[in-house]
Amino acid sequence: MNVKDVAAHWVALHEALGLGRPIGDDAEYERALAAVDELVDAAGTDEEDPLWALVALAGDRIRAYEDRAHPWPDTSTPAQVLATLIEQHGLRQGDLPEVGSQGVVSEVLAGRRQLNARQIAALCRRFGVPAETLLP
Repeated sequence: MNVKDVAAHWVALHEALGLGRPIGDDAEYERALAAVDELVDAAGTDEEDPLWALVALAGDRIRAYEDRAHPWPDTSTPAQVLATLIEQHGLRQGDLPEVGSQGVVSEVLAGRRQLNARQIAALCRRFGVPAETLLP
């Protein structure tokens, strides 16, 4: 493969995923998320699959857009962040086995209980958020 071939493929990737520039709006963001879902399905669990490098590159663009367009407020408590995640994903308190029972989730949301390291790690994996967003 020569540079001309690589350039043609890069143009196709840019047109499909917008990788040649930052994501500009919510429509591009949604297309990037859908493309990443397809790439993850195609790559499967083989961490050596070269598609994972493309997932990482697209993920960087997605993260940059999220940070720019929908930043977490600096004053959010872990309970407020969790409440926002629950709302954004259309969940109920009982839908979070990563935290515990509905009663435990309720205590966390009310500020009567703190999330522990295991819960934070599981929530970060589930929602794709950095741990800092759920730390006190």
